[in-house]
Amino acid sequence: MNSEKEKIIIGIDPGTVIMGYGVISVKKDKIKLISLGIVKLNKYNDNYKKLKQIYERVSYLVKEYKPESCAIEAPFYGKNVQSMLKLGRAQGVAIAAALASNVDICEYSPKKIKQSITGNGNASKEQVAGMLKSIIGYKEDPTYLDATDALATAVCHYYQQKSILSQTSVTGTSKNWSDFLKNNPGRIK
Repeated sequence: MNSEKEKIIIGIDPGTVIMGYGVISVKKDKIKLISLGIVKLNKYNDNYKKLKQIYERVSYLVKEYKPESCAIEAPFYGKNVQSMLKLGRAQGVAIAAALASNVDICEYSPKKIKQSITGNGNASKEQVAGMLKSIIGYKEDPTYLDATDALATAVCHYYQQKSILSQTSVTGTSKNWSDFLKNNPGRIK
């Protein structure tokens, strides 16, 4: 990432009971917390109203913070197929809301996010939250770990983008995405 320009990243932890979100800014490799919160959806009995609320909140976050990208946690398969379908719908609506404003989307598995933040893909939600506290330096303890999961998704995205750029610059061929694209025109689709 170009370390001179501020980058805004929104992280989303989709859910049909609680959706978490975290917004960070990155400038000169310094991560700063902008916003962290949840959307409670359990007050809605109708699943379609829940989806509408997810769409509206993600749309609001995108308009409010004007992010460069939106990172979203991928649904994982549990034992309940119905839960997986509902979670997939929630994720799809969140993605659609970001895409409607031309925001780039990236998806990460829960294991990848945990690995990126703690170094352990099997870390607990509490371990992830604790590590984020030391990485970013925020003071308050969130009531819901869905918010810190979303924040972890945003930070994971920053780390992944930074890693991709570092790997290309190590080869001496590219220092940033513009340079990479200029040096690799055949890789553009």
